[in-house]
This record gives sequence, C-alpha cells and structure tokens, in this order.
Amino acid sequence: MQCTKKEQERTELHRAIWSIANDLRGSVDGWDFKQYVLGMLFYRYISENIAAYINEGEHATGDKSFDYAEIPDETAEQARQDLVDTKGFFMLPSELFENVRTLAESDKKLLESQKSVQNNHQNSNSYENLNEKLEIIFKNIESSAIGSQSEDTFKGLFDDIDINSNKLGATVAKRNEMLLKLMNGIAGMKLSYQNSSIDAFGDTYEYLIGMYASNAGKSGGEYYTPQEVSELLTRIALGDKKIVNKVYDPACGSGSLLLQSAKILGKSGVTQGYFGQEINLTTYNICRINMLLHDIGFDKFDIGHGDTLTAPHLLHFGEEPFEVIVSNPPYSIKWAGDDNPLLINDDRYSPAGVLAPKSKADMAFIMHSLAWLAESGCAAIVCFPGILYRGGAEQKIRKYLVDENYIDCVIQLPSNLFFGTSIATCILVLKKSKSDNSVLFIDASNEFVKITNNNKLTQANIQKIVDIYADRLDVKYTAKVVPNSDIAEQSYNLSVSTYVEQEDIREVVDIKLLNDEIERIVAREDILRREINSIIAEIEG
Repeated sequence: MQCTKKEQERTELHRAIWSIANDLRGSVDGWDFKQYVLGMLFYRYISENIAAYINEGEHATGDKSFDYAEIPDETAEQARQDLVDTKGFFMLPSELFENVRTLAESDKKLLESQKSVQNNHQNSNSYENLNEKLEIIFKNIESSAIGSQSEDTFKGLFDDIDINSNKLGATVAKRNEMLLKLMNGIAGMKLSYQNSSIDAFGDTYEYLIGMYASNAGKSGGEYYTPQEVSELLTRIALGDKKIVNKVYDPACGSGSLLLQSAKILGKSGVTQGYFGQEINLTTYNICRINMLLHDIGFDKFDIGHGDTLTAPHLLHFGEEPFEVIVSNPPYSIKWAGDDNPLLINDDRYSPAGVLAPKSKADMAFIMHSLAWLAESGCAAIVCFPGILYRGGAEQKIRKYLVDENYIDCVIQLPSNLFFGTSIATCILVLKKSKSDNSVLFIDASNEFVKITNNNKLTQANIQKIVDIYADRLDVKYTAKVVPNSDIAEQSYNLSVSTYVEQEDIREVVDIKLLNDEIERIVAREDILRREINSIIAEIEG
C-alpha cells in the first residue's frame, strides 16, 4: 500500500530522531535527551526564521543575492532594534545555527587531520569551544529581548538545555563531540515549516514522549495531549465559529491545544491571541518555544508560569473572558482546597458553595474555566471519569453545574488514547448560553483504531463525534439528550453509561433449539454407551 505524503514525512522525521538518539545513546538520559533535541530544534528554527525574514525584505528591494548569514556582524548590528521590535529577538550572523555548526564541523576535521588551529584564524577553536559558544549565543538571544515587549516571552527559554552538563560527557571534549553530533542530526532533519503536511515540532515532541512514555508521568512530570484529541476538543469548542477573540488553556502543557485553534481557524481567526498557564517549568519553556516555532508572534500569546488554581496568571490576560477554552488538566492531583480558607471566597469557586476535595482538584479546574468563559463561549475539558459519579463535594459541584444549566455535553472517549495511562477519559463541554435545559451524552468509546500499544482517533472518528455533537439528537446506542430534571433524579450522575444504552452484542441463543440439541446429544450418547457395553460383553465371553 502506497504511503501518503504525510506518512512519508513523518517516517523520515522519526528516522532522523532515532538516528540522533542512537548517537547520544548511553550518554544522555531519555527525558533529558528530549530537552536537548527540542532546544536545538528551536535554535535551528529561529536562526532560519530570522535569516529568512531579513532576506525576504532585502530581496523585495531588488538585492536578490543578499544573504544575512554571510554579512559581517558589524553590518547586522544596524538592524538590531528593528528586529527586536518586529521579531522579538536578535541574532548576529555568526550566531546562526548553520554558521556555528559548519564552523565547528570544519574545525573538527582540521583537528582530526592534526593541522594547527592557529593556522586557520577564521575557525579558531570553534569546535573545542563549541559548548562556550552555544552558551553565549543562547544568553544573547534571551538578553536581546530585555527591555522590550518580548522580554517575558524569551526569558529563560534555554534554561533546560544545560550545555555544560556532565550528562553530555565527563570532559569538555566529550560534551562538544555530543553537541556537534546533536547539531548535525538536527541539521539533517527535513523541516518545511510552511509547506509540510505535518507539524514537525508537535510530531517530534509526541514521538519523543512515545519513546520515553514510561517516564512521561514519573520523572518527567509532563503530559501530552495527542494531536487527534487536541483537534477533537478544539473543533467541539469552536463549533461553527470562524473568528474568536481569545483561546485559553489553564493547564497548557506544551501548547498543543492552543495551537489547534490557529491550525483550524488560521492565525487571523483568533483576533486577540493565545493564553495559558503551566506549573511545570520545563513544560512552560517548551510551550513558549512551541508557540514561536509555529510562528505565533510574541505579541499574540501570553503563557504564565505557576499554579493556575491558587495563583492564576489571568490578571495579565485582560478582563475580557475567553470565547474558547480547551484543556486537559492533570487528573485528580492534590491542591490546597479547604486548607486555604480564602479560596471559598474566590469568585471562581464560591458560586458552587463548596471547594473541590483536597485530594482531587479536577472540579477546581472546571470551576476555574467556567469563571473565565464568555457568555457566547464554549469550554471543552478532558476529565477523569470519577468526577462524573463520585459523591461528596464533587456531587455538590455537579449539582450546581446542572441546575445552572452550564453542562452542554459529556463525551465518553475510548481507553488508552494517552501516553502513560490506559484510562478511558471523558470530555466535559460547558456553555453559559444554551438553547435548552438538557445535556447531550455521547458514547464514543468505540471510535478508535488500534495503533501498536495505543488507541488512536482517526479523522473519520473525529468527524463522527463532531457531527453527533452538532446534531444534538438521540442516536441508538450512541447518543442521548437528557433533560436536567432527569439527571437530578439520578443524583446528578453524569456518567454516559447511565443514560446511553449499551448495545448487547452477545449472540442470541434460542433456548428451545438448544434444549432439543441437548436431548439429541444425550440420546445419541445413550445409544453409543449401549453399543460399547455390548462389545465389551462379547469380548469378555
């Protein structure tokens, strides 16, 4: 069977990553390896991005031979302020990824052929000092934004790429050897940011998570929403809208959910930008890198670092609520809860009259999202299934949500969609302006295909779920529109299985035919037994 262009590009990308992993195998731990690959990929991208931007401007003026990578640093300095204002950062030609890599590779060959480095002034120590060079470049990129609008965007972006870590090698020589191998591997990756049919960064990140999935929820402390689930959530939240004001994810991780809106609507479809918050510092850095890698301008996104539930970054996002909220918050984590007496007076949580349990913050994320949802907006949130039926405080919060008619839909997803967990999660859809007093329940637990050890949503699966959601009609064994009053009678249980009848796929057995067959078997057995006894009697004589 012939592979599609998308499958071919993805296979090539995965091979390149695997090749890099083999080069660094035994030196860099899997989870740290991920950081080095993504960080160096970002360094390559912004180098090519800023060079392409400058070259395009010069070519438009008629200088077709202009190449930013080839001009002196002193000449490039003249454009520093303009580039910081427009791109958010500045890089000298000598700091560009390809120039640094080529120089280091050339110098390494000279050293290997035992030629004196001093005889080649241009390449002086470019390989032996590669670690120092990269460390200076990363600091220069970040410091170029200091005092500008983009300062917060670029601050600390390279913190997780420890160029001088012993993990790269016990000596400077070993580290530089690994760094150059890494750069050569990244340089060999075929990345076409505008014309490629795949999301190179997102696919690289997902592939790396898959390679080290056993660490994803343990030592890494990071979680990733597969692109297909991100697409489903976003399409549910967007509905038929072509333009929205702002997109928000209160637990944004690497930013995959935020970027789906840009992918579906186009950049002009989100007028005010993309907003999110992430508690894990490493993932927070990756998210900002991800936004920049997808050419989202520094003035079009704001990602906060910290605890969304107790220290929300929302004060920086403006007072206007969000039309689209998409999120896959961590499942059943601990939070302050009623240990903090101030939280019950927080405008986000107080309407329900009770706080989410200290041991399970799921409902706190839901109440937080609801508080910042626009009247005309929609929130689609991946949830741990326990919040749909557990008692206590969570039941009281469900009662509030149902009685106030905020729950629009509950979708049961297939199991084993996410790395590191086989849990069959669900999607809770919230709206503040509904046309009816009911909830749509959708059983999508069978909408998947099996891919190796995980299940996966296909485009056909996604489209079917979106269509059922849009139609809002009863579908036998699949969907049911249930009045809020009926949900109240069920003690506010929101489990899909409570309302959507499961199809009985067991074989129907005709009891009369079965009994007749049993009688025939017993009769035949009796005849055989008599014949055997007769034969034995003859033998015995």
